[in-house]
Amino acid sequence: MILEVADIRIQPGQQADFEAAIQHGIASVISQARGFISAQVQHGIESPERYLLQIQWATLEDHTVHFRGSPLFPAWRAIVGPFFAEPPKVEHFGAI
Repeated sequence: MILEVADIRIQPGQQADFEAAIQHGIASVISQARGFISAQVQHGIESPERYLLQIQWATLEDHTVHFRGSPLFPAWRAIVGPFFAEPPKVEHFGAI
């Protein structure tokens, strides 16, 4: 299993709309992707425009190749992308 962590910064004052959009995007798009296991979103307390999206994938390629190379990726970005203040920083982690 691979954990994708996306550090997302959104435009100020858009928290409620972004939270609705990201939940919709996870339920309607990401959950349909090959190798998707689960997703969780954390909201920054000290930085209210900051979110951490954590997605568990079966393999790294399920995210980097199969999801990002599929029509699902532009559909996902169309839902959440308008809220971004800057491109998200994305890293992958493996369990030890």
